[in-house]
Amino acid sequence: MTFKYKYRKQIIAFSIIALILVAVLSNYVIKSLNKPPKKEKTVILKKKTTSKKEELKYYKVDIKGQINEPGIYTMAEGDRVIDVIEKAGGLTQIADTTVINLSKKVTDEMVIIIYSVAEVQNYQRTKEKEEQTLKICTDNEKEIKNDACIEKKEESKKDNSVTGKININTATKEELMMIPGIGEAKAESIIKYRSDHGNFKKIEDIKEVNGIGDGVFAKIKESITI
Repeated sequence: MTFKYKYRKQIIAFSIIALILVAVLSNYVIKSLNKPPKKEKTVILKKKTTSKKEELKYYKVDIKGQINEPGIYTMAEGDRVIDVIEKAGGLTQIADTTVINLSKKVTDEMVIIIYSVAEVQNYQRTKEKEEQTLKICTDNEKEIKNDACIEKKEESKKDNSVTGKININTATKEELMMIPGIGEAKAESIIKYRSDHGNFKKIEDIKEVNGIGDGVFAKIKESITI
């Protein structure tokens, strides 16, 4: 018995196993070659947003008058007049804030003057002097300008939308009182004159009304029409 015959079965088995391994490796290599390349992942790094706090501004405010602790105070941006009053110890017992805008925001170098009841009442005696209630606060000719004053808004003239003038032939008492220099008494006199004599033919005819002379007419002529 030769060596080849003796180990024939083992050789055949080994050959089959070798063929199987070659077949498996070949299949793996073919698949690897045909497999598409992997896509690279793009990693996006998000930048961290850092919020920087705005620096708070501070103002120097001068408050005086009917206040318990008048003086100069440091106030933060956004503070109101009422905050300054509280910081200055509050109002005195005779203080009157009728003409003061307590909600107004403070500004640097602001001057706040708190008036007394008597000071304000001196400007509120009659309907004709109502405008002076604000004038005490806004009059620049006074010693110190009061920055906390309520800002005066011009009243709209209702009778003539184009010129903004008051029609003295059709205006009511309240509308006539919107004319600078015309109070309740003069407004009633104008209406009485219209009732007794009819409408005015020209604006100069208003001088016929009792209490309205050349001086008053000079003040109101730019505010009236017929």
